[in-house]
Amino acid sequence: MQVLIVQYSLYGHTYQMAKAVAEGVQAVVGCEAVIKRVPETLSDEVLAKMGALEAQQSMAHVPVAAVEDLAKADAIIFGSPTRFGNMCAQMRQFIDATGGLWQQGALVGKVGSVFVSTASQHGGQESTILNFHTTLLHHGMVIVGLPYAFAGQLEMSEITGGSPYGATTIAGARGERMPSQNELAGARFQGEHVARIAKKLA
Repeated sequence: MQVLIVQYSLYGHTYQMAKAVAEGVQAVVGCEAVIKRVPETLSDEVLAKMGALEAQQSMAHVPVAAVEDLAKADAIIFGSPTRFGNMCAQMRQFIDATGGLWQQGALVGKVGSVFVSTASQHGGQESTILNFHTTLLHHGMVIVGLPYAFAGQLEMSEITGGSPYGATTIAGARGERMPSQNELAGARFQGEHVARIAKKLA
Protein backbone atom coordinates (compact mmCIF):
# COMPACT_ATOMS: atom_id res chain seq x y z
CA MET A 1 0.00 0.00 0.00
CA GLN A 2 1.24 3.45 -0.86
CA VAL A 3 0.68 6.43 1.41
CA LEU A 4 1.52 9.61 -0.47
CA ILE A 5 2.71 12.61 1.55
CA VAL A 6 2.18 15.75 -0.51
CA GLN A 7 3.67 18.84 1.09
CA TYR A 8 4.99 22.33 0.55
CA SER A 9 7.74 23.69 2.73
CA LEU A 10 9.26 27.16 2.38
CA TYR A 11 11.94 27.02 5.07
CA GLY A 12 11.95 23.27 5.85
CA HIS A 13 9.59 23.04 8.84
CA THR A 14 6.79 21.24 7.00
CA TYR A 15 9.32 18.97 5.31
CA GLN A 16 10.75 17.91 8.68
CA MET A 17 7.21 17.03 9.79
CA ALA A 18 6.66 15.15 6.51
CA LYS A 19 9.72 12.97 7.17
CA ALA A 20 8.35 12.11 10.62
CA VAL A 21 4.94 11.29 9.10
CA ALA A 22 6.74 8.98 6.65
CA GLU A 23 8.48 7.20 9.52
CA GLY A 24 5.09 6.51 11.06
CA VAL A 25 3.74 5.13 7.79
CA GLN A 26 6.77 2.89 7.34
CA ALA A 27 6.17 1.40 10.80
CA VAL A 28 3.07 -0.35 9.42
CA VAL A 29 3.87 -3.63 7.67
CA GLY A 30 3.08 -3.51 3.97
CA CYS A 31 2.84 0.28 3.78
CA GLU A 32 5.17 2.46 1.75
CA ALA A 33 5.58 6.20 2.36
CA VAL A 34 6.32 8.47 -0.60
CA ILE A 35 7.11 12.16 0.02
CA LYS A 36 6.56 14.65 -2.80
CA ARG A 37 6.31 18.44 -3.00
CA VAL A 38 3.88 20.62 -4.87
CA PRO A 39 5.33 22.88 -7.58
CA GLU A 40 6.87 26.16 -6.49
CA THR A 41 5.13 29.28 -7.76
CA LEU A 42 7.71 31.84 -6.58
CA SER A 43 10.77 32.84 -8.58
CA ASP A 44 14.29 32.32 -7.25
CA GLU A 45 14.57 36.09 -6.97
CA VAL A 46 11.56 36.29 -4.66
CA LEU A 47 12.71 33.26 -2.65
CA ALA A 48 16.12 34.89 -2.19
CA LYS A 49 14.52 38.09 -0.90
CA MET A 50 12.52 35.97 1.58
CA GLY A 51 15.68 34.23 2.75
CA ALA A 52 14.27 30.90 1.61
CA LEU A 53 16.36 30.09 -1.45
CA GLU A 54 18.96 28.04 0.42
CA ALA A 55 16.27 26.01 2.17
CA GLN A 56 14.49 25.44 -1.15
CA GLN A 57 17.70 24.23 -2.76
CA SER A 58 18.28 21.79 0.11
CA MET A 59 14.87 20.23 -0.62
CA ALA A 60 15.30 20.15 -4.41
CA HIS A 61 15.84 16.37 -4.31
CA VAL A 62 12.23 15.82 -3.26
CA PRO A 63 10.20 14.82 -6.35
CA VAL A 64 7.53 17.23 -7.57
CA ALA A 65 4.01 15.83 -7.29
CA ALA A 66 1.67 15.49 -10.25
CA VAL A 67 -2.10 15.51 -9.85
CA GLU A 68 -2.20 11.96 -11.20
CA ASP A 69 -0.11 10.77 -8.24
CA LEU A 70 -3.10 11.33 -5.96
CA ALA A 71 -5.23 8.79 -7.84
CA LYS A 72 -2.51 6.13 -7.62
CA ALA A 73 -2.08 6.38 -3.84
CA ASP A 74 -4.06 4.38 -1.30
CA ALA A 75 -4.01 7.27 1.19
CA ILE A 76 -2.84 10.89 1.01
CA ILE A 77 -1.44 13.03 3.80
CA PHE A 78 -1.11 16.72 2.95
CA GLY A 79 1.31 19.10 4.65
CA SER A 80 1.17 22.87 4.32
CA PRO A 81 2.32 26.05 6.01
CA THR A 82 -0.50 28.31 7.11
CA ARG A 83 -1.37 31.47 5.23
CA PHE A 84 -3.97 33.57 7.04
CA GLY A 85 -5.70 30.52 8.48
CA ASN A 86 -5.67 28.54 5.27
CA MET A 87 -3.31 26.45 3.14
CA CYS A 88 -0.50 28.21 1.29
CA ALA A 89 -0.98 29.42 -2.30
CA GLN A 90 1.30 26.73 -3.73
CA MET A 91 -0.82 23.98 -2.19
CA ARG A 92 -4.06 25.72 -3.20
CA GLN A 93 -2.92 25.97 -6.82
CA PHE A 94 -2.05 22.26 -6.84
CA ILE A 95 -5.38 21.28 -5.27
CA ASP A 96 -7.31 23.50 -7.65
CA ALA A 97 -5.90 21.46 -10.53
CA THR A 98 -7.64 18.29 -9.28
CA GLY A 99 -10.98 19.02 -10.98
CA GLY A 100 -10.48 16.10 -13.35
CA LEU A 101 -10.00 13.72 -10.44
CA TRP A 102 -13.15 15.10 -8.84
CA GLN A 103 -15.14 14.47 -12.03
CA GLN A 104 -13.90 10.88 -12.12
CA GLY A 105 -14.47 10.31 -8.39
CA ALA A 106 -10.86 9.17 -8.29
CA LEU A 107 -10.32 10.06 -4.63
CA VAL A 108 -13.65 8.84 -3.26
CA GLY A 109 -13.08 6.49 -0.33
CA LYS A 110 -9.37 7.20 0.02
CA VAL A 111 -8.04 8.26 3.41
CA GLY A 112 -7.07 11.94 3.56
CA SER A 113 -5.22 13.66 6.38
CA VAL A 114 -3.51 17.02 6.99
CA PHE A 115 -0.62 18.43 9.03
CA VAL A 116 0.54 22.05 9.09
CA SER A 117 3.05 24.58 10.39
CA THR A 118 2.43 28.12 11.61
CA ALA A 119 4.58 30.98 12.84
CA SER A 120 2.81 31.24 16.20
CA GLN A 121 0.63 29.25 18.58
CA HIS A 122 -2.44 31.11 17.41
CA GLY A 123 -1.50 31.43 13.76
CA GLY A 124 -4.35 29.34 12.38
CA GLN A 125 -3.18 25.76 12.95
CA GLU A 126 -6.67 24.38 13.51
CA SER A 127 -8.48 26.58 10.97
CA THR A 128 -5.98 25.65 8.26
CA ILE A 129 -6.59 21.95 8.76
CA LEU A 130 -10.36 22.35 9.02
CA ASN A 131 -10.44 24.51 5.87
CA PHE A 132 -8.34 21.88 4.12
CA HIS A 133 -10.81 19.20 5.22
CA THR A 134 -13.56 20.95 3.24
CA THR A 135 -11.69 20.25 0.02
CA LEU A 136 -11.06 16.63 0.98
CA LEU A 137 -14.74 16.13 1.72
CA HIS A 138 -15.66 17.50 -1.71
CA HIS A 139 -13.43 14.77 -3.12
CA GLY A 140 -15.24 12.15 -1.02
CA MET A 141 -12.21 11.30 1.07
CA VAL A 142 -12.31 9.65 4.49
CA ILE A 143 -10.75 12.15 6.88
CA VAL A 144 -8.37 10.97 9.59
CA GLY A 145 -6.91 13.27 12.23
CA LEU A 146 -4.66 12.90 15.28
CA PRO A 147 -6.63 11.29 18.13
CA TYR A 148 -5.99 11.83 21.82
CA ALA A 149 -4.57 8.31 21.82
CA PHE A 150 -1.41 10.30 21.11
CA ALA A 151 -0.62 11.33 24.68
CA GLY A 152 1.56 14.23 23.52
CA GLN A 153 -1.63 16.16 22.80
CA LEU A 154 -1.99 16.67 26.55
CA GLU A 155 1.59 17.91 27.02
CA MET A 156 1.66 20.97 29.29
CA SER A 157 5.35 21.28 30.14
CA GLU A 158 6.24 23.02 26.89
CA ILE A 159 4.77 25.07 24.07
CA THR A 160 3.76 22.56 21.44
CA GLY A 161 1.65 22.17 18.35
CA GLY A 162 -0.86 19.41 17.68
CA SER A 163 -4.63 19.09 17.76
CA PRO A 164 -7.24 16.38 17.16
CA TYR A 165 -7.41 17.62 13.57
CA GLY A 166 -3.78 16.87 12.81
CA ALA A 167 -0.14 17.25 13.77
CA THR A 168 1.26 20.79 13.74
CA THR A 169 4.46 22.64 14.48
CA ILE A 170 5.21 26.21 15.51
CA ALA A 171 8.01 27.71 13.41
CA GLY A 172 8.45 31.06 15.14
CA ALA A 173 8.05 34.53 13.67
CA ARG A 174 11.40 34.28 11.85
CA GLY A 175 11.31 30.55 11.24
CA GLU A 176 13.86 30.06 13.99
CA ARG A 177 12.17 27.09 15.65
CA MET A 178 12.29 23.64 14.08
CA PRO A 179 9.73 20.97 15.10
CA SER A 180 10.09 19.76 18.68
CA GLN A 181 10.39 16.10 19.62
CA ASN A 182 6.77 16.11 20.76
CA GLU A 183 5.57 17.63 17.49
CA LEU A 184 7.58 15.10 15.48
CA ALA A 185 6.14 12.31 17.64
CA GLY A 186 2.65 13.56 16.79
CA ALA A 187 3.50 13.51 13.11
CA ARG A 188 4.80 9.93 13.38
CA PHE A 189 1.66 8.88 15.22
CA GLN A 190 -0.52 10.45 12.55
CA GLY A 191 1.39 8.72 9.75
CA GLU A 192 1.04 5.35 11.43
CA HIS A 193 -2.63 5.99 12.29
CA VAL A 194 -3.46 6.89 8.69
CA ALA A 195 -1.60 3.86 7.33
CA ARG A 196 -3.38 1.46 9.69
CA ILE A 197 -6.81 2.82 8.80
CA ALA A 198 -6.04 2.82 5.07
CA LYS A 199 -4.90 -0.80 5.34
CA LYS A 200 -8.15 -1.77 7.08
CA LEU A 201 -10.22 -0.03 4.40
CA ALA A 202 -8.28 -1.79 1.68
